Amino acid sequence: MTTTAGLPDSTLPPFFSYQDQALHAEGVPLQRLAEEHGTPLFVYSRAAILDALAAYQRGLAGREHLICYAMKANSSLAILQTLVQAGCGLDIVSGGELERALAVGVSPDKIIFSGVGKTRAEMRQALQVGIGCFNVESRAELDVLDEVAREMGLRAPVSVRVNPNVDAKTHPYISTGLKGNKFGIAQEDVVETYRHAAACAGLRVVGIDCHIGSQITQTGPYLDAMDRVLDAVESIEAAGVKIEHIDFGGGLGIDYQGNDNPPAADALWQALLQRLDARGFGDRKICIEPGRSLVGNAGACLTEVLFLKPGEQKNFLIVDAAMNDLPRPAMYQAFHRIVPVQPRAADASSTVWDVVGPVCESGDWIGRDRELAVHSGDLLAVLSAGAYCMSMASNYNTRGRAAEVLVDGTQAHLIRARESVADQTRLERLL
Repeated sequence: MTTTAGLPDSTLPPFFSYQDQALHAEGVPLQRLAEEHGTPLFVYSRAAILDALAAYQRGLAGREHLICYAMKANSSLAILQTLVQAGCGLDIVSGGELERALAVGVSPDKIIFSGVGKTRAEMRQALQVGIGCFNVESRAELDVLDEVAREMGLRAPVSVRVNPNVDAKTHPYISTGLKGNKFGIAQEDVVETYRHAAACAGLRVVGIDCHIGSQITQTGPYLDAMDRVLDAVESIEAAGVKIEHIDFGGGLGIDYQGNDNPPAADALWQALLQRLDARGFGDRKICIEPGRSLVGNAGACLTEVLFLKPGEQKNFLIVDAAMNDLPRPAMYQAFHRIVPVQPRAADASSTVWDVVGPVCESGDWIGRDRELAVHSGDLLAVLSAGAYCMSMASNYNTRGRAAEVLVDGTQAHLIRARESVADQTRLERLL
């Protein structure tokens, strides 16, 4: 079916479609959800999440592996629960994320703790529950973790994150594998770092880790990074330190614009595993930490058109979603497709608009130069909003965070209630 605005279903993310001239998530009309729960509103497709995960599971079928969802992409409990019940472990970057992970019943040995700034309290917390691995980012972190583990009478399972100096060809804010980034140990320092880790009584070396960035849409950077990591493994093991698992991180991009072409997860892993086998490491356990590619295209943000403000140089379409709900455009100049929930007739006149929110910042924009036929009161859907939107949302301008709904077939479940001002001020005190 083609919409009245000429937008074919094939350009929508999977499991979102126009049915009877109305946008649906799976079998649920989005207009109905907005009427029931208000806007802004995040809506996720459970089928889309599980379908994205299935591609990774197919790609790694027959190999010893652990897929740990990078929960920083979207840490809503029901989404974590969905992925854990489907067999995922979880990749965390804070003590708070550890508590969320445990709350949804993930086995602690399927938790990987990443991040450059783990505190002693977070280390103790993770050691106490028995997580599977710490991805360590610096020599100083190794020494502190060793000290904390010895104080507790434990040995911390560790892998060291290698910085392979590979350009992921992505936005500089989400590139993590270059020498100028804050992440990981430089390739030339890796062997000595592993020798040091192996000599620490409070540490147990179990793997090696690499993550070069996010929203990667080419296979080449992954192959380059794999080669450099495998070079490191050869050198580390020649120095007498055994590596049990190889962690290749995440970072696979999604189609935000309708014409991006990132490799499918199963196709990507077919290419990577061929390289792994050719290098003689096909027997190693593989760990990966996808985030955006599991949830990004599974979500949409519904927003109501408040006002139309034509201007001499720009036409502004003011909506009730803002940079506190959808921070990616303001932070990364990111592109999200914006489509009508109920398109107007094919002959309705359209105008080119900047879609902006009500926050008092010129940086509060959702989309630039979008051709839309809309009236005040219409609903729009900001697509591909499942990752790095709610997890980065804020209360700027004392705006409550949006409600969230998870759709499963024809059922819709409220998984987060809309935040009130009372929720925001609960921990504050007057003098």
